[in-house]
Amino acid sequence: MDIPFSSSARTSLGVEWELELVDRGTRELTSGATPILAELAAGPGGDGEGGHPRAKHELLESTIEVITGVCTTVSEAKKDLAATVAEVAAVADRHGLGLMCSGTHPITDYGTQRISPDPRYARLIEQMQWLARRLQIFGVHVHVGVRATEKVIPIVNALSAYIPHFLALSASSPYWLGADTGLASARSKVFESLPTAGLPDQLADWGEFEDFMETLVSSRTIETIREVWWDIRPHPTFGTVELRICDGLPTLLEIGAVAALAQCLVDRMDGQIDRGYRLPRPKGWVVRENKWRAARYGLDAQIMVDGHGTTRPVRDDLADLVDDLMPVARRLGCTEELSDILAVVEAGASYQRQRAAARRAGGDLRAVVDTLLEEMSTGRPVSVGG
Repeated sequence: MDIPFSSSARTSLGVEWELELVDRGTRELTSGATPILAELAAGPGGDGEGGHPRAKHELLESTIEVITGVCTTVSEAKKDLAATVAEVAAVADRHGLGLMCSGTHPITDYGTQRISPDPRYARLIEQMQWLARRLQIFGVHVHVGVRATEKVIPIVNALSAYIPHFLALSASSPYWLGADTGLASARSKVFESLPTAGLPDQLADWGEFEDFMETLVSSRTIETIREVWWDIRPHPTFGTVELRICDGLPTLLEIGAVAALAQCLVDRMDGQIDRGYRLPRPKGWVVRENKWRAARYGLDAQIMVDGHGTTRPVRDDLADLVDDLMPVARRLGCTEELSDILAVVEAGASYQRQRAAARRAGGDLRAVVDTLLEEMSTGRPVSVGG
């Protein structure tokens, strides 16, 4: 199978943000995507029956995905998202709904949710059954442009070492169906149950990727390569590496932090290949164990930093990454957003802030929803002690 890769001329950036539609009274996830998107399509930013270029359906009728165009800088991507979210929020408000984002909804039962009216979602439910019906989960995807096809697989392999960093920083799904799971990211465990989701297979090169995709298609495991939902995957059409590991993030500040980390890492790796450097290929079992530790403990995880069992706090590794990548960030114009990683660590990741909100409310998880609604509205985290 020949899979052309649309190489990017620079380390471009794109972000996808899955938003939850919430009834402000009950705090439950509530269907509303179809009428809201129809109203947006008919408005100034829409294209009539063609829809809205930056707001789309997702699996559930209680979800709207907002996307950026092709951006050069993180600040540009944040402004792009903010403009679309403002449009969606205004229309949602007229329908009595608020917007928030978290890896899972704290209280809503997935059995109460309607599926979006798109045949591909109906096919997914038919094929995956219970695994797909419980996909009441929400994430942030970051696309970073890669300048040559032969660089893509080495970058995907090398980036897998940073899966625990992205997951710990973004973890926002401690609750599932009204109960505390004990995890920082329940979403990551729900999603990886799909047969073509989870950790990326470590491949040798683009040719092996093409052979693997051909095997999956010819065996009818998938219909198209879009159905391979790895935590990090190549996106041939966009000419990007797509990081799908992050839980849903409540604030633009956090969106900027993970986008800056992704753009800086990919840009540095791209340049290292140009200089003849062979990117490291982490051991699969180390990546798997570190992902679990980040899903379980979040920013308190002790991750393995070599194949011999040496461990280090992930928050210390994140602090060192900020220092190490700052020269790259200066060149890319995202020093402020990269530094916001430290602000998130100080304020607490979303899973920590959600649990703090529940404690302040005596265990009432509706207060967690209220905090998430507030954070989406202000664009900044509410500190654990706030």
